[in-house]
Amino acid sequence: MRKIELEIVALSHSITQTHSYAVVLGEVNGLRRLPIVIGGFEAQAIAVALEKMQPSRPLTHDLMKNFMNAFNIELHEVVISNLQEGIFYSKLVCSNNDDTIEIDSRTSDALALAVRFGCPIYTYENILNSAGILLDDPGKKTTKAAGTPSISEHEKGTEDDLKALNLEELNTLLQEVLEQEDYIRAIAIRDEINSRKSK
Repeated sequence: MRKIELEIVALSHSITQTHSYAVVLGEVNGLRRLPIVIGGFEAQAIAVALEKMQPSRPLTHDLMKNFMNAFNIELHEVVISNLQEGIFYSKLVCSNNDDTIEIDSRTSDALALAVRFGCPIYTYENILNSAGILLDDPGKKTTKAAGTPSISEHEKGTEDDLKALNLEELNTLLQEVLEQEDYIRAIAIRDEINSRKSK
């Protein structure tokens, strides 16, 4: 399977869900986004590395990097390799001398290490197809049809609100939410769209 390179484009905090964050991965040279819900600690670990902050004591992921460096283990790439029941699975591709091995990892931990090592992040086409969100072409203006619901007409939070919308309304709502960079909400809308398509 062909690997598709991703980059971290945003970390988003959810106002509606306590301690819930999304890390948003963007397709390099593409319009697709892959939002992944992560916990607060993991979001902090990624943010610290992205901002190149130096904590007074090493965080867990800094410790892991120091440990790997001490034993000449190199992290070559992170691969988001599977998606099952909404859970992403990842692998760290590492080498030491002549051996290359793949190590299972939580995706949030893998991303925190990828940022620290500056290594590429990849996934596969089938994962982007099932969990990715396609942004409208930024150069193209989108027009809103009369009678199309806006976010204000539908409360932004509950599952019941989404179930009341038809597929076209859900797609319109998804684009509006993406423009506001509310990736947590976008995940819920994407999941509702996917569940209808699979029926």
